Amino acid sequence: MKKLFAMVMALAMVLSLAACGSGAASKDDAAASAAAAGQSVLKVAASPSPHAEILEQVKPILAEQGIDLQVTEYEDYVIPNTAVEDGLEDANYFQHAPYLDNFNQENGTHLVSVGSIHYEPMGIFPGKTASLEELADGATVAVPNDVTNEARALQLLQANGLITIDEAAGLNATPNDIVDNPKNLQFKELEAAHLPEAVKDVDIAVINGNYAIPAGFSVSEDALAIEAADSEAAQTFANLIAVKEGNEEDPRVKALLEALTSDTVKEYINNTYNGAVQPIF
Repeated sequence: MKKLFAMVMALAMVLSLAACGSGAASKDDAAASAAAAGQSVLKVAASPSPHAEILEQVKPILAEQGIDLQVTEYEDYVIPNTAVEDGLEDANYFQHAPYLDNFNQENGTHLVSVGSIHYEPMGIFPGKTASLEELADGATVAVPNDVTNEARALQLLQANGLITIDEAAGLNATPNDIVDNPKNLQFKELEAAHLPEAVKDVDIAVINGNYAIPAGFSVSEDALAIEAADSEAAQTFANLIAVKEGNEEDPRVKALLEALTSDTVKEYINNTYNGAVQPIF
């Protein structure tokens, strides 16, 4: 009986080790299969939504060119960059240029952008006041209280003729940089995540798309105005494809960028995200 028990335990350990190894080997197996099929593999790290979803749309396009696009989803904003730096991934798609530049500076990495794909616009949403034209003198406007998003909010208000900001402030602007405020707007600075729930207590609120959508707001239907694709904020905070410096001319990367800036992807983005994601190309 003891011998039988020992044999069962030994078999269980072998199966367990095989199962543990299968996950680690899956990527190598996929690469081997692609090579056997005469395809080259392109590994891209991405955030689940919308980045990985958008990448799925170009798999057939790249397959026709002999490229097997393999997308790995990451929930964090560190590993996608370190994996590209270390050569475990060929490219990534999850970040904008200011984050990329800061990451390189703080971590000594050598990542570069090869092209921008989309941006996630801020919108001005109605609260007590239904339209921008109806804003009364002294109306209250809720804006994010972090530096980057507050400046984006103020730039959007300026683009819609509500305020004028000191040109020197740019994307570091705060309410202190407002040089003209004809409606005497009052600003309520809140954490970006709390803005959707604050709408009922203010006249209008400027809300990030990633917080507006989960709260039930439609960027395309509810927003009174959104950041234009040619705005400084949209161009600055566009989500991009990044590779390790020196790999910009990789034919697989060029094929990926061409596929991601195709009419197929533009149509997918416009039809899927209800304005919360906008193509930048």
